[in-house]
Amino acid sequence: MPNMQSRETREIEVWGTIIWVECWGPSPDRLNIGIDKCAGYFEFIDQVFSTYKEESEVSKLRAGKIKLEDTCADLQKVWQLCAVAKEITEGSFDPWAVIGGFDPSGYVKGWAADRAIEILKEHGATSIQINAAGDLSLAGGNIEDGEKTTWKIGIRHPEEAHTIVKVFELNDGAVATSGTYERGAHIRDPHTGLIAIGARSASVIGPDGGLADALATALVVSGRDGASWFSKPELAEYSAWVIDRNEDTSWEIVRDTNAS
Repeated sequence: MPNMQSRETREIEVWGTIIWVECWGPSPDRLNIGIDKCAGYFEFIDQVFSTYKEESEVSKLRAGKIKLEDTCADLQKVWQLCAVAKEITEGSFDPWAVIGGFDPSGYVKGWAADRAIEILKEHGATSIQINAAGDLSLAGGNIEDGEKTTWKIGIRHPEEAHTIVKVFELNDGAVATSGTYERGAHIRDPHTGLIAIGARSASVIGPDGGLADALATALVVSGRDGASWFSKPELAEYSAWVIDRNEDTSWEIVRDTNAS
């Protein structure tokens, strides 16, 4: 029963940010072992995918020191998934268009958080939240006062830190948001190389954290033109909520999803 479960939390400093892990399960010892393994996995991901570490596989790939076939299975998998995301978004998400070469940062964070969800489940976690710098992977619903309920995820206004403009409710899945926020206008349009002007902020809900992250980035690039992507069968379980670039107006795509 939920009221018999233990809650364990931890802040993991990695990827130049803080990852917040929160989980419930019947055995606190097993949960903490699972969190330890997640921390180790995140460190491994950083060693493979960081563009700031000269010895990472991604850095070596970008520099032409190794070929794709020489990299680990995780990098090859993410390369393939990024290619799918590029096709779905008609090039508005394109990690090959980044200065310096292939940079999967806009995909791998959510993808790795989803893998961590599976690690925690293997260690008895029944409710899980992983917050990777504002992008969330969730499983099993929230527990409040010993009772199971939905996760309620608030999206704040990109310029007003204390203003919540949208609340999503879901049990399982991912919520990814891209936009100006703390880093300002940092997303570039792969089609032009210029700062993206499609939207000020975009949030995507779906079953896959990596794809949700890529879609949110792509919607900042394309704005309302990206609404057509969600009619594709690959995105049947994805929803989006977007704040327009030049007006304080928003629009939403709501689909019947397994994540909500």
